[in-house]
Amino acid sequence: MPPPSEPRRSATAITFARHYVEMLLAMLIGMFALGIPLAALLTAVGVDVDSWHTDAPALELLGMAFVMTVPMVGWMRYRGHGWAAAGDMTAAMFLPSFAAVALLGAGLVEDADALLMIQHVVMLPAMLVAMLLRSGEYTSHAGRTPAAA
Repeated sequence: MPPPSEPRRSATAITFARHYVEMLLAMLIGMFALGIPLAALLTAVGVDVDSWHTDAPALELLGMAFVMTVPMVGWMRYRGHGWAAAGDMTAAMFLPSFAAVALLGAGLVEDADALLMIQHVVMLPAMLVAMLLRSGEYTSHAGRTPAAA
């Protein structure tokens, strides 16, 4: 028979992992539910967003971070997380983006597809680090809606 603390650790790990998956889903939803309408709106007012990939990859990288971060923060706030945790998650999204822009600016990586890949791959451990820094928030607090908090 496992010690009484083992079921609690398992529930804590599941809660933590669930939040991580929710953040990944929020990122994906943001790319489509926010990114596509935003691109359409910008196109409607005369901004050629299709050219960003080749002509303004830094703008594309930062725009991608924005459309993924907004729904993540919205979902975190809905789930009852504080602004500090939302700020940490925002940093986890934008720091890799700034690093990718720096690689571009330094001429170390000029391929927009490679920069997007770097940005997205580095975001995953950055999100994990943000969560580990406030693990109590993601193991005991995660999952509560504002009404239950």
